Amino acid sequence: MKRTLYDLTKEDWNTLFPIELVDHDPEWKNIYENEKNRIIAKVGKEKILRIEHFGSSSIASIKSKPYIDLMIEIPEELLFNEKLIEEFTALGYSHFKVPARENIAEYSTFGKGYNVDGKKEQIFHIHMCPKDNVMWKQIDFRDYLNANSKRAQEYENLKLELASKFKNDRGSYVLGKTDFVNETLDIISNTNT
Repeated sequence: MKRTLYDLTKEDWNTLFPIELVDHDPEWKNIYENEKNRIIAKVGKEKILRIEHFGSSSIASIKSKPYIDLMIEIPEELLFNEKLIEEFTALGYSHFKVPARENIAEYSTFGKGYNVDGKKEQIFHIHMCPKDNVMWKQIDFRDYLNANSKRAQEYENLKLELASKFKNDRGSYVLGKTDFVNETLDIISNTNT
């Protein structure tokens, strides 16, 4: 029986898809726009309320994994909707449910471009949730780093350090960025009050 992404263990993910940071590629913006248009054409604007490019590939001045992260707002009643998930599956995405944790409500995530043999195509990650999910603060984080080059450089330095330390440990790489992200969101919150 052929293995799928759902059969991969944490160790498989870490081995097949190590953390690799590359220089910012201006083409990422066009890749995002093309994928956004594909999604809207397939799924429709009545279900897709908003799509944003976020993550490090949306921050023009820093190194990033060459992945395109999309944040998609949907109506609350469509969270985990089977028909909606099927529409994304038809676009080549695999669906995963992100369980609730700390102050983040559960939501859907989708991935495309990963192959079980380790070969990579253009990788896309979608985080899909209603507008009240705290994940939407990632857009504030993106905007702040795009407007504050010193803070963006600090983030890149942290990412480079973590990537060298946790090349084959995706979980630790992500967790290593948490404090920086939260501190930045606190700076944003204090600036806006």
